[in-house]
Amino acid sequence: MTTTQILIVAFAAIGVVATLAILSVAYRRGGQDAPVVGKVDRRAMRRDRAAAPKASPEPAAMAHGEEGPPPVDPLQARAVVDEATFGVTRRQFFNRGILGIFGLFLAQFGIASLAFMWPKLKPGGFGSKVAAGTASDLLDQVFLPDGRITPLFVPAAQTYLVPFPGDPAGSSFAGLPVVAGGLMALWQRCVHLGCRVPQCDASQGFECPCHGSRYNYHGEYEGGPAPRNLDRFVVAVDDSGQLIIDTGSIIQTARASVKTIQYPQGPSCI
Repeated sequence: MTTTQILIVAFAAIGVVATLAILSVAYRRGGQDAPVVGKVDRRAMRRDRAAAPKASPEPAAMAHGEEGPPPVDPLQARAVVDEATFGVTRRQFFNRGILGIFGLFLAQFGIASLAFMWPKLKPGGFGSKVAAGTASDLLDQVFLPDGRITPLFVPAAQTYLVPFPGDPAGSSFAGLPVVAGGLMALWQRCVHLGCRVPQCDASQGFECPCHGSRYNYHGEYEGGPAPRNLDRFVVAVDDSGQLIIDTGSIIQTARASVKTIQYPQGPSCI
């Protein structure tokens, strides 16, 4: 039997069982109008008579032609209860609860909105200028003994530091402040849909595991659905030799027709 046939048989069986259960309950309830047969507990009857309220003398007096007391209007006879004694009604309780929850939601939303839109008052962290270290020390970390390079990741700036020797004139980065101290800062975010792009030491490039976009170690587009090169940040070297990465200034460049570095130089990682 196929899965569809098994499901049909199962639903049919459930329907039959439910129908039998309904008929059984209806049959049992149908005999409730029959007289009750059994012995009466006399002690229970005596307790019921003792607990029953005594008859008012008013009907007996009226039977002899005497007039009883005038009827009392229940609206006038009701006791007046002040607000302090009465307390909070159920409607008021639920209304106040709903208003309180809604007010708490608005307060949280307002605080979150202010935190999102409030400018950073302290330097440091992503969105501001980040000091990555001395440019000479950073260059020593990106060059491997066998001549290959390995990007240096700076978590505070969400940046890969890669070497870019020489003048960027003649490349797609000509005239842009993206090279300082022989280093370039690439944003880790893929320009396709924003995935984090890891480095691939085997191919000497960046390869996005989400949709297969590929870039060389200068962040230039090499393949995949990405529309342009990797974004990069403005960099500069201050008077003390520190490489300053301005993560608030993002530079976008189009796909380069002439590449500044070879890719791939080995097998791909994806």
